[in-house]
Amino acid sequence: MKYKLICLDLDGTLLNDEKRVPEPVKESLRRVHHMGIPIALVTGRMPAATELVEKELSIPCIKACNAGTYILHGNQCIHTKHLPLEAAQRVFEEFLANDGIPLWIFEGRKWYVTGVDVYVERESGIIHYKPEIAVIEALTKEWKEKGTGPNKLLIAAAPEVICRIQDKMKAARLFGVDMARSADCYLEIFPKGATKGEALEAMCNKLNIRLDETIAFGDQELDIPMLKKAGTSIAMGNAITELKELADFVTKSNNDSGIAYALDHYLFAN
Repeated sequence: MKYKLICLDLDGTLLNDEKRVPEPVKESLRRVHHMGIPIALVTGRMPAATELVEKELSIPCIKACNAGTYILHGNQCIHTKHLPLEAAQRVFEEFLANDGIPLWIFEGRKWYVTGVDVYVERESGIIHYKPEIAVIEALTKEWKEKGTGPNKLLIAAAPEVICRIQDKMKAARLFGVDMARSADCYLEIFPKGATKGEALEAMCNKLNIRLDETIAFGDQELDIPMLKKAGTSIAMGNAITELKELADFVTKSNNDSGIAYALDHYLFAN
């Protein structure tokens, strides 16, 4: 098989637990780049946070950000999807406001929050980007005037709180939204039908390649649609059980340079 696109989740996949790319993985990906195979970073992260990883790799990458709802090829947006206008306000008012939990709101390159807590502060420190404090009513009015909307929402809280909120939201059957956990403490909310799998299809259409010419790596629930679509699906050694069961190959963990190990097997062995 001649592969023509490598798709990588970031947290728990490309990045180790210290939020760095292991040196053997950097070397493998540079080798992939020199072979002329595009590399796509497919992540729940916003563009500014994704660009930090691209800079660490020193390789130009396609950046499928905000859970694949905002894709940058160079500086050009080649794919975007928005949540319904009322979604952010309803999520905040019905599920978060009473408990004082901030809502994270992502629109293109922008990151808004309804308040600041330890999770917001931690993320801001990691990506060196400070979010803008926003009033949802004002944002909703602005989106209506512009004919746009948020690409993604995120709730960050203790794992048991996230479980409770996710159950309540599922029971409420919110219109026009899907959701998935990208980590124990993160619940991501995105437009109905918008998945990393859809993002993979959009990139293939742009690059004029087939889905069976792709390899995808992941570790969490949010990565499942992408691995199902990819020609070759690879689960990290630290991945959730469901992902390992559907994958074509289970590699080593993110802390053990699992991407490099799998690329040795699929690309460099031949």
